[in-house]
Amino acid sequence: MASDQGNNQSVERAVSVLRAFLAGPPELRVSDVVRHTGLGASTTSRLLTTLESLDYVERDGVSGLYRLGVAPITLGGVALNQHPVHREARQLGQELAARVGLGVNVAVRRSASLFYLLNFEGPLAPRNTVLSGQRKPLHATGLGKCLLLALDAGERRALLPDEALRPFTARTLTSHRALDEHLAEAARRGYATEVEELAHGRSCVAAPIRDRSGAITAAISISGPLSTVDLDRRKRELARAVIEAADSVSVALGYVGPPGPGTDAGPPAGAAARAGGRS
Repeated sequence: MASDQGNNQSVERAVSVLRAFLAGPPELRVSDVVRHTGLGASTTSRLLTTLESLDYVERDGVSGLYRLGVAPITLGGVALNQHPVHREARQLGQELAARVGLGVNVAVRRSASLFYLLNFEGPLAPRNTVLSGQRKPLHATGLGKCLLLALDAGERRALLPDEALRPFTARTLTSHRALDEHLAEAARRGYATEVEELAHGRSCVAAPIRDRSGAITAAISISGPLSTVDLDRRKRELARAVIEAADSVSVALGYVGPPGPGTDAGPPAGAAARAGGRS
């Protein structure tokens, strides 16, 4: 038992060292890692040396600073390739981004935040970083709102207590009453919107993705700069496009739609048709 505890502690310490690279500058001194982890300098140096030998970190030969190595990329790639939503949404997302000229993102919920599985950039929404692996708040994003549709009002309050609904801009929804109203409208029309609620100058349209059981398992969005998303002019077009994409991924995951009268199951719900009839 003592040996197991010691091994577990070693793993936890190694993971804490890797997590030190997830926020802040990409290259760190040993002292920076010590500050992030709370570990001793000798322990930190020993762990960094071991992680370097395994390609989890690498050390710059000139500056002596450490950065993440290539091994985490290999693990991340394998994990993504094994995820069913990523497999079914990847090609579709790439084609959609090229067609509408904007960013296309797919995310799942992990506890009280959304977790990006993939993103593609259209020519009107360029990025110099990837979103895969990043986490964002549920209440301040279109993707997050779609994922919250999987929960009832009581479950949402248990997951996100009032203090968790913190503002990021003046437009962030910071009360459950406002969030409930927004989600009720999103459920009715089949898509959610977000306009400068997480960051100034950004907006998106998102729709939920369902698995074979009918449960909301992921969400897909079309996003970009406020001026190019142009919801005043393009909301109907983009809503229809994102709902059709969500329906396609849902079908690929085995979703056949809600049961129809006198049948065991009907076709996908056809939210895209509803989106085409209202803004």
